Amino acid sequence: MLLLYSGYTAAAAADLRATAHEYYQWRDAAYPVATSDQGEHRYDSRLTDYSMGEVRRRREHVRDLLARMNATVTDGWSKDERIDLILFQSQLAGADFFDRQLDPESSDPQVYVNECSNAIFSLLKKDYAPARTRALAATARLEQMPALLRTARTNLTHPVKLYASLAVQAAREGDELYTVSLMTLADHMSPAERKRLIAARDAAVKALHDYADWLKAGLPRMPDWQPMGEARYNYLLKRVLLLPLDARDVAHLGEVELARYRALEAMLKDPTLASPDPRRAAHIPKDQTEFLAVYQSRLKEIVSFLQANRLVTIPDYVGAFEIRELPAAFKPTSPGGFMNPPGIYDKDPGGFYFIPTYDPTSGNFYIRAAIEDPRPILAHEGIPGHFLQLSIANHVQSEIRLQHADTVFTEGWALYGEEMLSREGLYPQNSAAQAQVLRLARYRAARIGVDVNLHTGRWNFAQAVGYFMEAGGLDREAAEGEAAGAASSPTQKISYITGKWQIMRLLGLYRDRRGTDFRLGAFHDQLISYGSLPVSVIEFLMLDDESSLRAALQ
Repeated sequence: MLLLYSGYTAAAAADLRATAHEYYQWRDAAYPVATSDQGEHRYDSRLTDYSMGEVRRRREHVRDLLARMNATVTDGWSKDERIDLILFQSQLAGADFFDRQLDPESSDPQVYVNECSNAIFSLLKKDYAPARTRALAATARLEQMPALLRTARTNLTHPVKLYASLAVQAAREGDELYTVSLMTLADHMSPAERKRLIAARDAAVKALHDYADWLKAGLPRMPDWQPMGEARYNYLLKRVLLLPLDARDVAHLGEVELARYRALEAMLKDPTLASPDPRRAAHIPKDQTEFLAVYQSRLKEIVSFLQANRLVTIPDYVGAFEIRELPAAFKPTSPGGFMNPPGIYDKDPGGFYFIPTYDPTSGNFYIRAAIEDPRPILAHEGIPGHFLQLSIANHVQSEIRLQHADTVFTEGWALYGEEMLSREGLYPQNSAAQAQVLRLARYRAARIGVDVNLHTGRWNFAQAVGYFMEAGGLDREAAEGEAAGAASSPTQKISYITGKWQIMRLLGLYRDRRGTDFRLGAFHDQLISYGSLPVSVIEFLMLDDESSLRAALQ
């Protein structure tokens, strides 16, 4: 009986792995633009089918698969097998929540603008194939965009005013992606191919502008943004993010951390250092090219410091990390730029950080900070932050763990790295860089209050913007962008401080376990070796303590 039982258990675990693999293959085909973005280019000539019949079929498939996984009996399963099931369940719960339960196809016009811009951007960002090959794929996608945007008008039965406003802005300000960036691929096309590309591009841009005009005309009749409510927010925290915290716990954590970092700013000999000021910089770049070059050079300083102090191991397979200008299409909801890491299918290990257009007179927090000292933000986005961590995560052997993308861990690790470098001595005491670390932590703490209070219904959008300005210390431009991002991506803004707090808690537990054998760099190496998993899962793997994971699953 024992042998039969063991065989049954092994078969059940194997079925889990096979089911997960089939799901990833299905998902990659169903969402071709997202798949291109992850470095798999089998579907580069396609857009996602957003006809409501197909949308419903996708939703039903995920719902049914989730129900099947939730009914799985795990008696006799090993620790690793149980963890993989929990992770797969959370992946399915997330897909189900953000699609079926939030219904973005009917309410969020950004879905369709983002599909168009990402469809082209995912073909441009890396030279994974000859320019002509990518240009032909872009042509095929462009030709499908007018129909996609007509489908959008049919689907959007109750578009939300805030999302529509953001979509209008993105659609109207994103022309350079199509008219300038895309055309760099056209040099090796035949005259007929180039003519077809230009015709498709012009039709797609016109369709985007018409879509923006349609949305703008309808804005007065659109409903205001509405919160999801505390019950659904708690489901997201627990079942999707596997956090051992509910909304009130997370909100309280944000208040505590905000008070701490505001006080630490006040303790600086010159508290004004926390607000970046390019006039204090030793050198102000003369143009965008020099601005990018300065960013790139400071990364080398950080890497040298990490290696000299044995703070983290940088594997040989980690590729190049480059700094590039942020495409205009992404400016409305990413005012500070964003990191583009190597995808999980990428053969090219390189990555990019897209930074805002250089303007030495800008009031934008991120640009001011980058001019005065780009190292804190660069450490967050590059090494030891996102680029290093995600590069290592791409080498995890378990497919289920490879496919997991927990934002609380990834953002928590990057934010943790900012303060870790400061405390380990990268920056002089009471320097602008050290003060910037405090301000960055302060406004990330403010993000928690905004995210929780917006989505549980305690605040409106104007209150969120005001809180970012007063509590977070941000200028209005940055605050409005942050609030828009919080409303569009629930729980993303809590990731930073929540993940950092979890990592620091785990560090203390690890240090107590290791005693005199403790080394900080060894903790970092082990921590990021597991991939982008929830910290509650990592705690179970690292310390064999499942109490946090049990609390999340209650």
